[in-house]
Amino acid sequence: MAKSRAFDVRRQTGFVPLALLCFAVLYLPIILLVVYSFNAGQSIAIWEGFSWQWYVKAWQNEKVQDATILSLIIAASASVIATSAAVMAALATTRTRGFRGYTFVFALINQPLMIPEIVTAVALLIFFAMIKVATGYTGLMYLIIAHSAFCIPFAYMPIRARLQGMDLNLEQAGADLYGTPWRVFRRVTLPQLWPGVLAGSMLAFVISLDDVVITEFVKSAGQDTLPTYMLGQMRRVVTPEVNAISTALLAISVALVIAFYLLSKSGTQTNRE
Repeated sequence: MAKSRAFDVRRQTGFVPLALLCFAVLYLPIILLVVYSFNAGQSIAIWEGFSWQWYVKAWQNEKVQDATILSLIIAASASVIATSAAVMAALATTRTRGFRGYTFVFALINQPLMIPEIVTAVALLIFFAMIKVATGYTGLMYLIIAHSAFCIPFAYMPIRARLQGMDLNLEQAGADLYGTPWRVFRRVTLPQLWPGVLAGSMLAFVISLDDVVITEFVKSAGQDTLPTYMLGQMRRVVTPEVNAISTALLAISVALVIAFYLLSKSGTQTNRE
């Protein structure tokens, strides 16, 4: 009797065409976006020659500059706050004994992932409107708080996964050597945890950087981020300048992924040594 071969999805009928179709649907629009960002004409669908003009115009556009700076400030602040909260939440849900209500706490932390973003945006709008009426403050802190709250679960998941995969023997050994909880965390846990922290912070940064729905509902006048600025431009007239800005955002995201990969790989090799 012939031996039955192990199941291999790559040998299934139609796998290759279906895989190629999925890749085309995913990446062909991105490729076209990048290509037409170098279009010499104003059309986003008709190629009229190669040019850098839209990158130059976007770079020299003061509104784009202001929106970019504001986006980076909000994303960096939200990333730091969300990652700090995510680290504490991950420690509280992985380094403690099981307790009644653990499932509820886990669901509460991940609530922004389960509820439609528009619902979160409307809820934040109402909540912050009440605070604005009571205090009169309409500054940038509302956007930072809103982005931080929304980004916490995105930072929490990789940090929690990293903690669950870590060996507890080193932490227990540190505690047996009379190390305080803070010293054990700083000297033992954090050096092993930092790839997860880095992944969570980068994910939170990217999520905050390209958020539109929550920003559109929470922001006050004159607080356009880069995505909301692009949305406003597309409502008026669509030019390859939007493609150029989108390509720049794509490049930043790819650079962050590559940096995380290199740093995490370096950190893994150091831990093995």
